[in-house]
Amino acid sequence: MNRERIRELLESVRRGDTGTEAALERLARLPFVDLPEARVDTHRALRAGLPEVIFAPGKTPVQIAAIVQALRESEQDVLATRVEPQVADEVCRRLGAGEYEPLARTLWFGPAEVPRTGKGSIAIVSAGTADAPVAAEAESAARRFGNETELLQDVGVAGLHRLLAASEALRAARVLIVVAGMEGALPSVVGGLVDKPVIAVPTSVGYGASFLGVTALLGMLTSCASNVSVVNIDNGFGAAYVATLINRL
Repeated sequence: MNRERIRELLESVRRGDTGTEAALERLARLPFVDLPEARVDTHRALRAGLPEVIFAPGKTPVQIAAIVQALRESEQDVLATRVEPQVADEVCRRLGAGEYEPLARTLWFGPAEVPRTGKGSIAIVSAGTADAPVAAEAESAARRFGNETELLQDVGVAGLHRLLAASEALRAARVLIVVAGMEGALPSVVGGLVDKPVIAVPTSVGYGASFLGVTALLGMLTSCASNVSVVNIDNGFGAAYVATLINRL
């Protein structure tokens, strides 16, 4: 249940199209639904602007399906992240619906085309092909949250001319998500080229001294570009969430 649907419900009551008891029954599902192993937050879209998103690891297909069903019954679109293919197959089989993106590992229950609510576009900039899964998660989540997105792949600093060739697209974006592993230098370079917020995503890609993304994380945190902020290692979803909120301002 989000603000627009609450507004529609109240207008329906005002017009007399919906009875008071029926409206109360729909509102009774706020602010959460109790399930045997979960307490589903159906109030989050109204409170925070975006509905609850399901983090799949550690949950069984049965649990994921139950949470999806509770959110759908509350008239919300549902995004699940980090969903492995076999889990996605089982959840979709149980619910008879769902759109799975294998590279991003996202599972979506909602319209094929989400209405655009962002004021501009979000550019997702990926340093290398090995960073593609994290970039795909960021792009998938940002698109499902109602943003226009552009994905720029394999433009890392080892071949800086590839990035400079995309400077027009970089500057056209309202928010940028920059995904990089190894030493994590790309966000600093992008930050120096644009006058927009840059959300840096370190990935766990790299050789031993990259420490599974810690080197990239520390490099991004110590960036000399003042418009760069950083989310956790491999957290494409978190970057998309923050970028969405910025893009709505």
